[in-house]
Amino acid sequence: MSNIKLFESKKIRSVWNEEDQKWYFSVADVVEALTDTVNVTDYIKKMRKRDEELSKGWGQVVTPLEMETTGGKQKINCASAEGLLRLIQSIPSPKAEPFKRWLAKVGYERLEEIENPELASQRVRQIYKAKGYSDEWIEKRLRGIAVRDELTNEWKKRGVKEHIEFAILTSEISKATFGLTPSEYKIAKKLPGKGENLRDHMNDLELIFTMLGEASTTEITKNTDAKGFDENKTAAKKGGKIAGDAREALEKETGKKVVSKGNYLQLTEQKKRELR
Repeated sequence: MSNIKLFESKKIRSVWNEEDQKWYFSVADVVEALTDTVNVTDYIKKMRKRDEELSKGWGQVVTPLEMETTGGKQKINCASAEGLLRLIQSIPSPKAEPFKRWLAKVGYERLEEIENPELASQRVRQIYKAKGYSDEWIEKRLRGIAVRDELTNEWKKRGVKEHIEFAILTSEISKATFGLTPSEYKIAKKLPGKGENLRDHMNDLELIFTMLGEASTTEITKNTDAKGFDENKTAAKKGGKIAGDAREALEKETGKKVVSKGNYLQLTEQKKRELR
């Protein structure tokens, strides 16, 4: 399970490791959050050069794990809470102590979520609320997450390989629904490459048609008992077309395009101003 955590409005990518029951965090995201550096890679190189002991034990502190990136899931350097506490010793930052408290809170919250899964949904809702999204938008976004999870679970059961094949099938649904692949959609919305989830910048109608495309694909996949990548690709195109046809019908009736060039980047900027 992967997730985005917020530390003082900064996004920290994280992944829950079932083997050792621990959160692992993106080292680059943490360094950027603590230092506000514009070149994370260079900062980490200099940090390791300054701290020879850290550099020698780098393999024990840092573990490459798969996380979401702009190019899909890739292996990036991650560290557990214990590893991050060691890294913090080499990062002179006034945010070090607040970050330690944040780490403890994140770990405790995850244990609570294991006991009561509903808390995870509540916390996601709180994060979107803190960013400035409306309650109505949040409900659609959360429903969309559930619809997406149901689809990816079907893909897993039917022999579709995660990451690259998931990305291709998602692209097929998007192309049939909106006439745009996710990467083309991001360009249309003028979203920066790093760290921005396209769906977090969709308006109500865009979210609704995204859900329709993925829910339709799920039903077709089950009904045809699609197996393997090729059969699921066919189902993805058919599911996306159902949503695409509905979108075109609405556009013809209203004279308005569903695909919007707008995004919600201003919500993040507004929160940053409020925190200053």
